[in-house]
Amino acid sequence: MIVRIRLKPGARVTKKPGRKQKVASALASLLSPASLMACVLSLWRLAADLQWTETFAISEGLFSHWQVWMLIAVVLQSAAVMLNRYARTSEQTGERVQ
Repeated sequence: MIVRIRLKPGARVTKKPGRKQKVASALASLLSPASLMACVLSLWRLAADLQWTETFAISEGLFSHWQVWMLIAVVLQSAAVMLNRYARTSEQTGERVQ
């Protein structure tokens, strides 16, 4: 026995235009403060190495070096700039970027 169910075509699911750009802008606004915090940790570790401050909170491991924190800060800020650029260019031109 074969049972066939016929359904009427329903409403099509469409994507909202500009949704990716809004997400990119929101994520970029969160990455900039994270980059600032990584830069502060880098400067704190550098000051601890020069004995200008007390000991650094992380004394051992990969994250105990100021160069790692500075690299993280640069990568986060670069990502924020690229995401802002992606969100801004697609809004100005009025076309969707995929």
